[in-house]
Amino acid sequence: MEQNRKPAANTCNFSGVKPAMMDLPYPPTQVKGQNRDYAMLLSHDYCGSVSEMTAIAQYINNENRMSCEKCPFAKTILGIAMAEMIHLQKLGELIYLLGGNVDFAAKQPGGRQKLWTPAYADVPQDIKQMVWADIEAEKAAIKQYKVHINRIQDEYVNAVLMRIIKDEEYHMMMLQALLED
Repeated sequence: MEQNRKPAANTCNFSGVKPAMMDLPYPPTQVKGQNRDYAMLLSHDYCGSVSEMTAIAQYINNENRMSCEKCPFAKTILGIAMAEMIHLQKLGELIYLLGGNVDFAAKQPGGRQKLWTPAYADVPQDIKQMVWADIEAEKAAIKQYKVHINRIQDEYVNAVLMRIIKDEEYHMMMLQALLED
């Protein structure tokens, strides 16, 4: 005989959760001049397979799945997701200033585009594996940002990317602390 079970209410209160970021200002969002090649590179950071869009989707999905069982974990994950949203906004501004289009397509040479898909997000079922997947995603983002910094010859753009890297490194530290709990 099947029992009529009422799902438990989510008692995790998210009021007061703030973006998980380094306590450092962001440099002004400006560029030396329009450069569609730089905008194309940043489109990958914006919505490519390794991107802020993917990070946001992955973190929000993980936060939702953790909130009933692991409220403190979920709050940390939500704070990280909020910081990734700020990164997305900064990248969108840079892409626009560089003369690119802010949309859901990572631009390729020759005009090809690859649309963002939630399939880019890694969504394991086990909470420990979720956190490991988040750490790996942060490592990949940092690596990609460093490659782009080496290719972009605009100190204004690179200053913003270097500031974003500081947050990503902070996120890795936070996630590693979760694994120790």
